[in-house]
Amino acid sequence: MKKNMTQNKVKSGLQWRGRIWLEGPDGTFLGHGRVVLLERIKEHGSLSQAAKSMEMSYKHAWDLLGSMNRQAGCRLVETTRGGKSGGGATLTPAGEKAIAIFWHYHGRFQEILQEMTVQLEETLSEENIFCL
Repeated sequence: MKKNMTQNKVKSGLQWRGRIWLEGPDGTFLGHGRVVLLERIKEHGSLSQAAKSMEMSYKHAWDLLGSMNRQAGCRLVETTRGGKSGGGATLTPAGEKAIAIFWHYHGRFQEILQEMTVQLEETLSEENIFCL
């Protein structure tokens, strides 16, 4: 029988926490900050505006995007150069998929952490394992 994880309150105040990211041969491929950058590019239609909204330098955003594109083997974002009408940036289908995949596994990871917290609380209520 699966417990409703959202309604369980932990008495001890202890909670498992963690971060998840997807590592590639060249380092981080996808993580929370990179996915938020992709989402902000989609929202603003501009790498510059996305970076600004995250209080990140344009150069850093450009470097992150380059790293993601290289590791994906395809473009996650299409950019156009500025000019009279200004430049722009749009997500490709691969960029949309990268966001969806990351949030899917992020959600599963959060569920696992919550389950671990509930199990820890059950263990602690049986006997205090930290004070032997």
